[in-house]
Amino acid sequence: VAHASRYRFQMLGLISNGFLLEPAIVDALNEAGLTDLQISVDGVTPNAITLKVLKPLRPKLEMLSRRARFKVVLSAVVGSGAPYEEVAEVVRFARDHGFRPRVLLIHDKAGQLALSPEDLRSYRQVQALIGRHWKDLWDYRDKLILGGEAPFRCRAGSRYLYVDERGVAHWCAQTMDRFGKPLAEYDAAELERQYHAAKECNAACTIGCARSCSQVDFLFPQHGENHARRL
Repeated sequence: VAHASRYRFQMLGLISNGFLLEPAIVDALNEAGLTDLQISVDGVTPNAITLKVLKPLRPKLEMLSRRARFKVVLSAVVGSGAPYEEVAEVVRFARDHGFRPRVLLIHDKAGQLALSPEDLRSYRQVQALIGRHWKDLWDYRDKLILGGEAPFRCRAGSRYLYVDERGVAHWCAQTMDRFGKPLAEYDAAELERQYHAAKECNAACTIGCARSCSQVDFLFPQHGENHARRL
C-alpha cells in the first residue's frame, strides 16, 4: 500500500475478510495512505455456506470504525444463505458505525450471477432499505437481474489491478487462472494490452470493483480502438 500510494492512484483499495484486522494494522494502513477498504459480511450468524458473518467480526469492525481514517465500505451479501433479516442487520450495522452500506449479489466461482427466487426477494427488500444510495455504476445489478446481462468494457488488468498476496496482478479474483503477471514486470505495454483485452465473462459479471474502474467508458461513445486509446 505504501509503495503504491507514491504513484498517486485515484483509489488505493484493499479487500479484506476482516478477520486479521488489529489496531496496529489499521494504524499502519492509515499511515501508508490507504483510501478505501472493502469488507463483505455474509450475514449475522454462521451457516452451512459461510463463517464470514457479523457475529465473530463485530469487535473487529467496531475497532475499525474508531481508528480508520480511510473510507470503509461494508457489504452485505444477498444469496449467501442468510435470510433477509440478517442482510438488513448488516446494512444497519454499517450505517450505525459510519461505514458505507453496500449489497453484493452472490456469484459463482467465475464471478457470474447466481440468484434464487428467494434471493431476488431479499434483494428487493434490501434495495428499499438502502434507499437513494442504492444505485451506482448505472444500476448494473437491476440490469443483470431483469435481463440476465449488463455488458461493459472491462478494463481489468489496466485501470483496475487486482494484486494477490504474492504480488501477481490478475484481472480479478474470479479469473486468476486466466491471467496473471507479476506486478514488478508490468510496464506501459502490458497496461495497453490488458486495457484492450476482451473478457468474455463481462456481460454477467457481478464484480463491482472491476465495473467501477470501467464506468468512465459509459460517458463516451465507443467507436473502436482509436477512440478507446484516447480514453
